[in-house]
Formats: sequence, structure tokens, C-alpha cells
Amino acid sequence: MEEYEVIEHLKSGSKPADNKFLIVAINYKEPTYVKFESDQDFKVGDKVNMENKDVFFQGKKIGEVREVKKANDVKIDTRYDIKYTGGYSVDGKKVYLDEHFPKTITVDGKVVDTVESIDRHHEVTEKWLVDDAYEYAYAHEIATKIEREYIESIGVNWDDYCKEVNRNLHEVYMTKAEKTPSDLDLAPYFYSKDEKALKEIRETKNN
Repeated sequence: MEEYEVIEHLKSGSKPADNKFLIVAINYKEPTYVKFESDQDFKVGDKVNMENKDVFFQGKKIGEVREVKKANDVKIDTRYDIKYTGGYSVDGKKVYLDEHFPKTITVDGKVVDTVESIDRHHEVTEKWLVDDAYEYAYAHEIATKIEREYIESIGVNWDDYCKEVNRNLHEVYMTKAEKTPSDLDLAPYFYSKDEKALKEIRETKNN
């Protein structure tokens, strides 16, 4: 069985007396994003297990998955200039990694696949949450946590990884973009109120 971490719990019943809860949880390994309904409430950070569509907590079945999204179903595109290095399409079917950002970096002697860490773990997760109407800041926080869990799971120090990534992030940001995807979701730029980046993106959008 795969382990998932709860990131949201909401009362789902239409009446106050209804004891039904909508639970949102993420598995960082692929990663996978699921929703299920349960009679039992959970708090953020609780761990549940899943097998097929069945959800278990402490060995007891407590619900069934009603919605699932998998990172492997999202296309990754590295042909464009992305000011924030990583990004996603408005429809969520693609995630982007800047064409010039290194696809692998070496941290403490270990090779890290940045397409896997930045795109498949961070950007995909962030987009799922943004599309489910979570505030961008919270979506980014959860996505960073998922990215960190992945990095530490492969035996790489998070702080050392961040230093190497940030060095490359700065280089990408300081390089003028020449081709930006026409369907790039601008939510991160609006949240940051980054008028300089927005102006550059609008001038360089490509189909």
C-alpha cells in the first residue's frame, strides 16, 4: 500500500448533522493527488494508506478514492524560456522547465534530475492546488514540501540542493526571455506583483 499525507479536510455533508468529510491527500513519490470522502475527520499531516481505490487508516478501511490525479499524466516541456524556471500551462496539461536550466545538477556528489524534482514534484503539485482554488501561497508551500520530501528521499541534503537550484534560478531570471509559451499560467507572477517579468513574458509569448 502507498502512503499519502493529508493536506486538507472539509465538512462535505449538506447538513450540519452530516458527519461526512472530504479529505485531500498527496503521495510525493510519483506524486499522486487524491480526494476521498470519509465518516472520519483527519488533520493536516495525518498519514493514510491506499490500495487500488480503498483508503485505510491504521489498518482499517475508511473510504474510497473518488478523484485521482497523477503527475505521470502531465506532459513536460523544456523548449521555452520560463522566468521563474518552472511553470505550468493554464489547462494544467503541461508543466514547463526553462530551456537553459540544467536538467541535472550535482549536489554533494549526487546527481539530481531537476525535471523530476522541480517539474514533476513541485510544479505539478502546485498547479493541482491552484486549480482547486487554493491560495497560491499555500499551493507553493505544499509543493515545496513535496519537492523537499522527494529530495531527501534520494539522500540529498535539502539546504545544499536549494543553494545549487537558487544559483541557477538567479541566472535564468536575469537572462532576458526570448520565447515564452502562449499558455503559460501567470498566477505566480501576479501573486509576486512582478511587473518586470510580466512585461517580458507578454512581449515574448510564442504559440
